[in-house]
Amino acid sequence: MLQFISNLLTADEFIIKYGDRDRYELIDGELIKMEPTGLHEQVSAFIGRKLNVEIDRQDLNYLIPHRCLIKLLGTETAFRPDVIILDQTQLINEPLWQKEPVITFGNSIKLIAEVVSTNWQNDYARKVEDYALLGVFEYWIVDYLGMGGREYIGKPKQPTITICTLVEDEYQKRRFQNNDQLVSSIFPNLQLTAKQIFTAAEFR
Repeated sequence: MLQFISNLLTADEFIIKYGDRDRYELIDGELIKMEPTGLHEQVSAFIGRKLNVEIDRQDLNYLIPHRCLIKLLGTETAFRPDVIILDQTQLINEPLWQKEPVITFGNSIKLIAEVVSTNWQNDYARKVEDYALLGVFEYWIVDYLGMGGREYIGKPKQPTITICTLVEDEYQKRRFQNNDQLVSSIFPNLQLTAKQIFTAAEFR
């Protein structure tokens, strides 16, 4: 009798084996290797820095962890966002947090930003669906190279930030390009343009 051995991982196995390895996430049991460029990291760091300034300015009880996984309960999926803002008052309810930086409840998350790379389909489609189901209130898709399909960023394709705001159980999406000032429900007084974020990917 032939015995077929699956190469798929459970979410728990993934956390044990890859939880501290920043280049991997799990989608439906499949190990996904992320290959961020230096420019990708510049953009992520810039967004994190600007949002941390806003957190401090408003004296909010939020934090941006250095590394964090989102485990989707009832699935074999664990995402590793580029930038995630957590509500510290909710972390006491997280069953895994005291032992490892893993989030399971959407109300612990104030905002997620994903910086688009070659696997842009996950950012524009899969994660939009899963983050909405999880109840993440605000989700930024930061496409600094204009890699997404025309149905997502328009024609002609150009660098675009899409801010998704949860209304009931679906995201309402708004695009920002060039000198458009970003509109955030989490940070209504944020003074930041799309171009400022895109410029972060340039050599200085």
